[in-house]
Amino acid sequence: MARLAAWCFGRKWIVVALWVGAAVGVFSTLGGIGGARYESQFQLPSSDSRSGLDVMQNEFAKLGGGGFGGSIVFTTPRGVADPAVRSAMTAYFDKVAAMPRVRVTSPYEGAAGASQISKDGRTAYATIELEGTIDRTETGELGQRIIDAKPRVADTQIEVGGQVLSTFKPPSSEMIGIAFAIVVLIVAFGSVLAMGMPIAVALAGVGLGTGAIGLLSHSQSIPDMATTIGAMIGLGVGIDYALFIVTRYREGLHQGLDPEDATVTALDTAGRAVIFAGLTVVISMLGMLIMNLKFISGLGIAAAVTVLVTMIASITLLPAILGFAKDRVEVTRWRGLIAAGLMAVALLGVGLKLPAMAMVAAPLALVVLVAGFALAPLKAKVPQRAVKPKESTLAYRWSHAIQRRPWTAVVAGIVLLGLLAVPLLSLRLGSADEGNFPRSTTTRKAYDLTSAAFGPGFNGPLLLTVTGGGSSVVPKVIDLSKALGGLRGVDRVVGPIPNTIDPAKPIDQQAVVAAMGTADAFLFRVIPTTSPQDVRTQQLIDRLRDTDLPRLTEGTGLKVHVTGAVAITHDFATYLGERVPAFLAVVLALSFLLLMVVFRSLLVPLKAVLMNLLSIGAAYGVIVAVFQWGWAGNLLRIDGGPIEPFLPMMMFAIVFGLSMDYEVFLLSRVKEEFDHTGDPRGSVADGLAATAQVITAAAAIMVVVFGSFMFDDLRVTKMFGLGLAVAVFLDATLVRMLLVPATMELLGAKNWWFPGWLDRLIPTIDVEGHEHHEHSDGISPAAGGEDEHAASEDGPTPVATGTHSG
Repeated sequence: MARLAAWCFGRKWIVVALWVGAAVGVFSTLGGIGGARYESQFQLPSSDSRSGLDVMQNEFAKLGGGGFGGSIVFTTPRGVADPAVRSAMTAYFDKVAAMPRVRVTSPYEGAAGASQISKDGRTAYATIELEGTIDRTETGELGQRIIDAKPRVADTQIEVGGQVLSTFKPPSSEMIGIAFAIVVLIVAFGSVLAMGMPIAVALAGVGLGTGAIGLLSHSQSIPDMATTIGAMIGLGVGIDYALFIVTRYREGLHQGLDPEDATVTALDTAGRAVIFAGLTVVISMLGMLIMNLKFISGLGIAAAVTVLVTMIASITLLPAILGFAKDRVEVTRWRGLIAAGLMAVALLGVGLKLPAMAMVAAPLALVVLVAGFALAPLKAKVPQRAVKPKESTLAYRWSHAIQRRPWTAVVAGIVLLGLLAVPLLSLRLGSADEGNFPRSTTTRKAYDLTSAAFGPGFNGPLLLTVTGGGSSVVPKVIDLSKALGGLRGVDRVVGPIPNTIDPAKPIDQQAVVAAMGTADAFLFRVIPTTSPQDVRTQQLIDRLRDTDLPRLTEGTGLKVHVTGAVAITHDFATYLGERVPAFLAVVLALSFLLLMVVFRSLLVPLKAVLMNLLSIGAAYGVIVAVFQWGWAGNLLRIDGGPIEPFLPMMMFAIVFGLSMDYEVFLLSRVKEEFDHTGDPRGSVADGLAATAQVITAAAAIMVVVFGSFMFDDLRVTKMFGLGLAVAVFLDATLVRMLLVPATMELLGAKNWWFPGWLDRLIPTIDVEGHEHHEHSDGISPAAGGEDEHAASEDGPTPVATGTHSG
């Protein structure tokens, strides 16, 4: 690390050129191969809906294969039978049907179409069936083409429904997070350069990481939402990692080191912690590959790549930037401070989609910078803050206050986290339907029109495939159709539709009867009485599979599968829900082992695992209260619904990695003080005082970066943003500032107890670089100044690496 830091610092132009060249190469290649190919296909290894989907694709490919698609919903007070309305809409349906891999069933097509017109005759819908092989990127583009082709018909509202046909504007939420990060960093450190470097490094890492994900999308199944999740995580960890290193660099300057030695010291101490924390996040993300699902694996790979690239930027690009800044990082002029504030306002305007704010603030920032070279008040330096003695800092006094009443602090912290976690007991995994889309979207408007005119179940029909039954299959299928219509929770049944029907002709009753005699597979559309995301719809699916269908088909030889978009997402949620506990156990076991190796302790990692469970449980509880129960729904522009099945797993992997940042950064300083003094009480207060400012600033940035994604249109992005913001906030406050000092006070020296036989068996990981001062291969970061790790009042004293006592 010392040699890498010195090389990057001394060859700063080469490092910057390599990063620019890498970015140009990645995006040029991406452009040359036609851009990214994102998709969002759920892959179920084995389930009833998977079996039914196979039947759909094999037997009903001409009717749309996978059963995915959408609808065109229109309503008019004149009635849909009005000649002008009918003529315009028929021409529109023909135009859509001419698009590749699309089949349209018009409400004007005979008896079958008549069922697509409401009882009052004012609302109707046309179904859009898509080929099963079409991916999510193509469906979004197709949806936009259908929307663009909408005709203008007087007194007629036309909306395009279906989640797969939905489109979203690219999110700009990250701009809000960057704007707040600028403010937080300036307030915390009073330096414009110290503020700008972490943001620049994070943006470079996220930018190159996004390009790398685009390239990977040509060989891996990467969901279209992966770039949003990657940007959210990459910005948070990127700013955090660079902030840790810049903070250690400034400490070196304050101790009298020259800029190069301060850079080497920072990389060989905080840089090690960054690598450890970054690789931990990468490992936890890649752990999702064990789910063996393309969608989940794609999210894990995308997040891991973004974090990895951002981590590399922190240990290579950042030292080069420090080579340009040198000791100017300690100098801030009024022109830079004012310009940075105005740029924060401009970015906030972009993120909030207020162009006037951005168009005023950005040019004004440029004017201030230019004028600052001529006007003396703007050229003047901003006075530096006086460095407080450790004993007078708020963190030091706070730690001693908590340590005086440790049991009170422990009970209060656990009770607060427990109360926040209570809603978790009612967690329901599933996929939200179009009723959770923003009310301004055509998808949501189509959903509401359909629900009002036909009932909520029309937005998510169940598809039942029927095979088998022998030579007398037709009477059995007809009997099944009648029985299905009388089941509890079923509104109506459309079908049976034989697989031998000609899709080029109108699918009316006469065509169905003519085709049934030669058919060996049939399709039913079962319309529930409840909406797709309603728990009663999930109960209907389970009841059909477990009791109703086995009873109705007993002795008939019929083989029935329940499939369709609603059933597939239900099975997807069930599959993940059954495997999440095993995934969490693996991640927690990994965290325990890593912390045990780093800190040579059994109780410290055990406490970390338990506290991690408490904080993530509380964050889950907040997610359930807001997104499932609907608390503050009007404020966030959402309606209550199930929690996306992959969110608990993704959140846990991310929060686990982020909490390791703070855990390593805080406890390594506490252990260092304990090794020096042997005082278990004082070492906690000293370690907290040394790290509180950077942890607080880093956590504040994480909270605002993640929280800014609450402004995004996608419900799942809002969930990630709120969940991660709450988890980081709780981890940096209740856990790090309350439970950690209190529990360490109660355990005293037992915190660092470690069996000798185990100490000899496991390897040593020197995260904080305590040994680098003695083994630097000729590079001496401490040259020219006193090093806080290598010297004490009595002279140079070797500091323990974690494997020996101080």
